[in-house]
Amino acid sequence: MSTTPAKTLLIYEIYASVQGESTWAGLPCVFIRLARCNLRCTWCDTEYAFKGGEKMTLDQIMDQVKTYGIPLVELTGGEPLAQPTCIDLAQCLVDAQYEVLIETSGSLPIDTLPPAVARIMDLKCPDSGMCHRNLLENIDHLQPHRDEVKFVLASRKDYEWCRDTIEAYNLDQRCKTVLLSPVFGAVEAKDIVDWILEDDLPVRFQLQMHKFIWPPDQQGV
Repeated sequence: MSTTPAKTLLIYEIYASVQGESTWAGLPCVFIRLARCNLRCTWCDTEYAFKGGEKMTLDQIMDQVKTYGIPLVELTGGEPLAQPTCIDLAQCLVDAQYEVLIETSGSLPIDTLPPAVARIMDLKCPDSGMCHRNLLENIDHLQPHRDEVKFVLASRKDYEWCRDTIEAYNLDQRCKTVLLSPVFGAVEAKDIVDWILEDDLPVRFQLQMHKFIWPPDQQGV
């Protein structure tokens, strides 16, 4: 009698911390970092997750998440959607009554995710070197009262591209929040705030909170 093999994912790390970005910033959160990524952004701060990882079944992942007793869970990477079984994990978390976030580049379809999952979609600006990989059809699948769009800026050129993209797609009307943040150490936060105010841009500025609490290159935080 044959049995169906348990579904597995390559997991780089699972840990509890505080959410460092988005409108959930500051809240206790369990992070499930999936290994692998389909992009190679010039400023990536999680290249360590491109390789390695431990193969874990969905049950093993859920058991570890349960030990933290925290109701907020984020799927991140790498690029979590690069592993199709991520969709199954998201559904398991939703079914277990967790509030589920996913941090995704937006280079892969997001409409495969359960509707209860909040998508934080990172549209890649020109200086990332991956702007051409943005799957702009994803904008049509954003949930206005749940999903967020993030732009990570390394320069004035990135800001202008971001501003024009927000206006062209009416992004502030198509998602819960549009987030702007600097590449750590590449552009002054004050400059971005000045540009936002000059253009009266309907966005929320943010910093990566965890990089001010712990050393910027520390893992597992």
